[in-house]
Formats: sequence, structure tokens, C-alpha cells
Amino acid sequence: MYVVYSYLAYLTISIGLTIWVARTLMKNGRVFLIDAFLENERLADSVNHLLVVGFYLVNFGYVSLALKYGDRPVDLPGAIETLSTKVGVVLLVLGGMHFFNLYLFTKLRRRSMLRSQKPPVLPERFIEPAREYSHS
Repeated sequence: MYVVYSYLAYLTISIGLTIWVARTLMKNGRVFLIDAFLENERLADSVNHLLVVGFYLVNFGYVSLALKYGDRPVDLPGAIETLSTKVGVVLLVLGGMHFFNLYLFTKLRRRSMLRSQKPPVLPERFIEPAREYSHS
């Protein structure tokens, strides 16, 4: 019976954490994406929504696959250890995906900011290049 209860707890905790993280990222990532997409709110909201859908698919898929792997608990301490390990791995996957997304969007933001910058101001003076002397 410990197996069934640990599976139910694992699914409840993992799904709850995934939903909480996705909502937090969607809400707080919107500002970042609007800035990255040069104030294009429609595009930023669309990308934000697509990211959340992908986030759910990857994490729910992982949680479902990971359910069958690992030790099958036979007592309460074993159930707690198995649950802790599985939830810990889910948290690491969620954190890894978060940092990977931040990395990608930081690169995207940097590139879009470079494209939107004004060209540099022309210099007021020039320095003549040094003349090369030939030895004749």
C-alpha cells in the first residue's frame, strides 16, 4: 500500500510544483519578454504562452515517466525516501529548465537590444595612421 500512497503523493506534489512554477514564470517572465521583443506585447504574450505549454508538456511527461523508476517502497521510511528523491529530481529539472530559458532569452534580449541601438556618433577628429618607412 506504501507504493500507491507514495505514487499519489509524488504526482500531487510534482504536478502542484509544476503548475506553481509555470504560473510564476509566466507572470514574472512577461515583463522580461516584452523588453526582449522591443515592447511588442502581443508577440511577448504569445511566446510566453507557448513557453508555458512546452514547460507543462516536458515536465508532466518527465513526471509521468519517472513514476515507474526507482525503488518500490515497502515501509514508511522507504516511501518517504523514494518520494523525497523523486520530488528532488523534479525540482532539479524545473530549475534546470528555468535557467536554460533565462540563458536563451538573455541572449535573445541582448541581440535585439544591439539591433535597436542607434548608430554611433561620427568622430570629431581622425588620427593619421603612422607611415611606414622603407629602408633604402
